[in-house]
Amino acid sequence: MDEPTILLTNDDGIDSVGLRAVYDGLSEVGDVTAVAPAEDQSAVGRAISHEVDVRDHEMGYVVDGTPADCVVAGLEALVPETDLVVAGCNRGANLGAYVLGRSGTVSAAVEATFFDVPAIAVSMYIPVREDAAFSDIEADGDSYGEAVRATSYLADHALGAGVFEQCDYLNVNAPVAEWGPAPLEVTRPSRLYEMDAVRDGDAVTLHDRIWEHMADGDIPDPEGTDRRAVVDGRVSVSPLTAPHTTEHHEALDALAETYDAEERP
Repeated sequence: MDEPTILLTNDDGIDSVGLRAVYDGLSEVGDVTAVAPAEDQSAVGRAISHEVDVRDHEMGYVVDGTPADCVVAGLEALVPETDLVVAGCNRGANLGAYVLGRSGTVSAAVEATFFDVPAIAVSMYIPVREDAAFSDIEADGDSYGEAVRATSYLADHALGAGVFEQCDYLNVNAPVAEWGPAPLEVTRPSRLYEMDAVRDGDAVTLHDRIWEHMADGDIPDPEGTDRRAVVDGRVSVSPLTAPHTTEHHEALDALAETYDAEERP
């Protein structure tokens, strides 16, 4: 196919190193326009606004809103001829089934699918513990090298190869480039979930123990999962669908049949 028109967004903000790195890489394979948040919007999920301010930027547009805002505004008003939406590169991994609804990066890709536009969410794994502030972690453009290489390759080839005839979006996670060349592996999201909560007086601390496992390189995730691939130094690519599926369920069907709409307590 001809050079694709790519809408690039993220949740780390327009000035993030990861967005610039991907912008430069994608510019080698397509016509790229950034439509990204003015400020960090990490972990906002698919939160959306009624109205957002938009300003010109050297890479495209900066939006005072969320990643989902950026995708809706971009596809409907700013870059309407988009062939592919790319979200990232996020500083920090977005791995496992349970993060798919939390991540602003992944949510931007999901938002695109409802416009029937294929999308790629891309994140870079940084081996740190949960209590380390990501804002304090240094990651220059070179660290994103493997993430950029994989994203550029997929943006260049996935549309023409028919990848998006079988999935709605790709969730890509890459190790830091300092680990060396990383092969690409098709994966599924890990279903491992280790959140806990501890109450101390009037406060409850929420704790994701997965980060500790990852920082130690000691994870229980099986082969074939996204987290296992990245911790072992591979680029994880999970082909995913966005809309929730519904199926008839015998037990629920039976309850519906016995429901009495007239009955009151």
